[in-house]
Amino acid sequence: QVQLVESGGGLVQAGGSLRVSCAVSGRTFINYKMGWFRQAPGKEREFVAAITRSGGSTYYADSVKGRFTISRDNAKNTVYLQMNSLKPEDTAVYYCAATFSIGSISYTDRQSYDLWGQGTQVTVSA
Repeated sequence: QVQLVESGGGLVQAGGSLRVSCAVSGRTFINYKMGWFRQAPGKEREFVAAITRSGGSTYYADSVKGRFTISRDNAKNTVYLQMNSLKPEDTAVYYCAATFSIGSISYTDRQSYDLWGQGTQVTVSA
């Protein structure tokens, strides 16, 4: 059974940095396309970033482009989201997502992903 476990969330001041991680267990990690989504209170879950199996291509929401970096370590079965220059509007629960899909997908669409972690809270104070 595949499990996604996020860690690294917390409280940080505006302008600060934080790195969240997602460890994947249960199947060969390199077979998964990975994404990060976030959900703020009262809002829809939204796309943040995604990365292909090899890590050769990455995708970002406009709101985080230039501030956030997604990466993966296939030897450690882990995907990371490095968040810099954080803003109060980045406050949300951050979710890791994975799909085993072989065909092309829309990386920004949450419906493309089959597996989800439990989420980790990121709070940015003004």
